[in-house]
Amino acid sequence: QIELVESGGGSVQAGGSLTLSCVPSTVAYVPYCMAWFRQAPGKEREGVAAIGTKDNTYYADSVKGRFTISRDSVKNTLYLQMNSLKPDDSAVYYCAQDYPGHEGGRWLLTATYGYWGQGTQVIVSS
Repeated sequence: QIELVESGGGSVQAGGSLTLSCVPSTVAYVPYCMAWFRQAPGKEREGVAAIGTKDNTYYADSVKGRFTISRDSVKNTLYLQMNSLKPDDSAVYYCAQDYPGHEGGRWLLTATYGYWGQGTQVIVSS
């Protein structure tokens, strides 16, 4: 089994920045793809950003130009750098790893990912 642990959530003013981190405790297979999702109260979980095995990246239209997904192979850590935050960005953010056998595509869909963290909350105030 693989376990993901997120950190870095908190409260910020609109226009501020925040960086989220995710550390897998066990890697099920190599290479692998990872992503960030978010879920606000009363809404479905939505894909925010994803990164492939060749460091190719994909973003939801709502965060393009503001968020950056990256990873540090030495530290085995996934990051989400969030800039110019808006109140609509408020949500619980989750990191995820793709299912074994995923060969690309469907980057921002929950069905692509089989391993999830517990989430970290982000609150952006006006």
